[in-house]
Parts: sequence; C-alpha cells; structure tokens
Amino acid sequence: MLLDKAFYLWVTLFSLMHLSVFWSFMADLFSKEQSRRVFAFIAAGASAGAAVGPLVASQIVSDIGTDNLMLMASAMLLIPIPIIFYLQRLKSVDLHNENIQADLSAAKIGGNPFAGFKSFFTNPYLLAIGAFILLYTTISSFVYFEQTNLLREFTREERTAILSSLAAVVNILTFGLGLFATSRLVTKLGMPATLALVPVFICAGLIILAFAPILTVLLALQVARQAGNYGITRPAREMLFTSVDRETRFKSKPVIDVAVYRGGDAASSIAFAGLTDGIGFGVGAMAGIGAGSPPCGPWRASTSGVPLARELSRRTAPGRSPSGFRSSEKRQHSYW
Repeated sequence: MLLDKAFYLWVTLFSLMHLSVFWSFMADLFSKEQSRRVFAFIAAGASAGAAVGPLVASQIVSDIGTDNLMLMASAMLLIPIPIIFYLQRLKSVDLHNENIQADLSAAKIGGNPFAGFKSFFTNPYLLAIGAFILLYTTISSFVYFEQTNLLREFTREERTAILSSLAAVVNILTFGLGLFATSRLVTKLGMPATLALVPVFICAGLIILAFAPILTVLLALQVARQAGNYGITRPAREMLFTSVDRETRFKSKPVIDVAVYRGGDAASSIAFAGLTDGIGFGVGAMAGIGAGSPPCGPWRASTSGVPLARELSRRTAPGRSPSGFRSSEKRQHSYW
C-alpha cells in the first residue's frame, strides 16, 4: 500500500516536472522569433500524443496486461534521450543560434539548487509570470469545481461518457489552434493580448453561466477553456521564458510551474469548498463570484500590456542586459 502511494506521488510530481523541464529546454533551444513560429506546433504535437496515447493503451492493455503496459511506458521514457542530444547539436548547426552554447559539458548550470526560489522572489518579471499563473489557475479551478458539482447528478457511466467526449473535442480543437491560430495571434495581437484572450473569455463565460447555470453552458466553457489553455495560453506563456538566462530558465521556471501552480490550485479548492459546502452557494452564485473576483480583473488590464509587456520592454531595451539576462545570451526581441 505504501509503495502504491509513493508511486502515485511520483507520477503526479513527474507529470508536472517533466513538462516544465521540457518547455525550459524548448525555450533554451529556440530564439524568440523561432519560438513564435514553432511553440504552437509543439503544443499541437502534445495534443496529438494526448489523444493517441490513451487510444493505443486501451487497445493493447487486454493483450499485454497492466504490468507490461507500465513497463512499456517506462521504456518509452528513454526514447527522448538521443533526441535531446540531437536537438542540442542543432542549436548552432541548423537553427543558427550561434550565440547559444551547444556544448553540453560547457553549458552546465551548477549553483545552488534553491537558487530558483531566490531568483523568483527577487525578479519582477518572474513575479509577474507567477502572478499570471496563480490568477489563471484560480479562475480555472472555479470552472473545474463547477463542472464537478453539476456532474454529481449523473451516474458514473454517464460522467465517463461526458468527460471522454469533452476530452476528444478539446484535443481536436487544441490541435487545430496550435497548427493554424496561435502563431498568427501572437504576431497580430501581441503577447499581452494573446495571454489575456482565454482568461477574458473564461470570465465572460462565467457571467453567462451565472445567469444560465446548466451543464451545456458549463461544458462549452470547459471546452473553450481547456482548448484555449493548451492551444494558445500555454505556448504563449512559454515564449516568455526565452527572455531569461539559462539558470533562471531551468531553476525558477519549475518553481512557477509546480509550486505556484499547485499552491494556487490548493488555495482555490479550499476557497471553493468554503463558499459551497460552508456557506451553501450554488452554481450560479459561484459563477458570478468567479466572474467578479480579482482573478478576472487583471486580464482586462493585461490587454494594454501591463505588467508583463512593460517589464519585457524594459528588459529588451537596446543595449541593456538587466538581471535575468547574460550578455552572451542576448537575442533579437522584435515581435513583442
């Protein structure tokens, strides 16, 4: 029993950490201009994998068994290792990022493993990203818990069917957004408006849900939220980390992706439970609270470029190499 719990804890942490490290590597691999073009396609590939993976597992688990399926999944974790070294070499060969260190032995970060926390709390740019993640997680959690409450009236089989259909639609939309929309949105609207797009839509959806607290409205909101998150918000926010040095990218980013994200998730769940189970608010009331809560307000302000764009502009001013950059890692900052 203890081993089962330990394995579950490891899987939970790994699912967060490996995504954070992966996107750190992508931000380290591509320049800003390149990230604008390819990050959305990378997110689309992740959505394709999320759709195909469960389908393959469901088809072969009856033949090979659960234990062998887990061994197969574990072995597949080794496949990216040679790809990582190959991509690392391409940094200066095919990607023409000659100013980025391509020698892994010379690119060691070193330093204090807790330096990421110090950098996060002393860097206004990272604090702004952390605030974005915290507020976004809070409002997203409200939508998720609203869904949980409405689905209580259905049987387990009905819930499974509904959630499976929702996941399928989300993966299809995410794939389409990543291929055809996200890069164009960043180019035409700019980073602040792109980051604010999905949160503003969530707040508008919560207002509608407050007046029409029915499952159809909520599921439509969930589809838009999840597809927008995976297809637009996630790749766009990962582009922000192309503006920091390697140590910040690999040490402070996991602090934001794991500690801040999970902290916001836990805090919002406690707040939601207190308002529903404690006070007795229903779905409509909670949707109204979510739409009018502080997490929704900053998204409207962020469309004017505050605060991330202001800090990013300060950091990327010509001839400036502020804290969080290293002079050897300066890149062109043309599209922000």
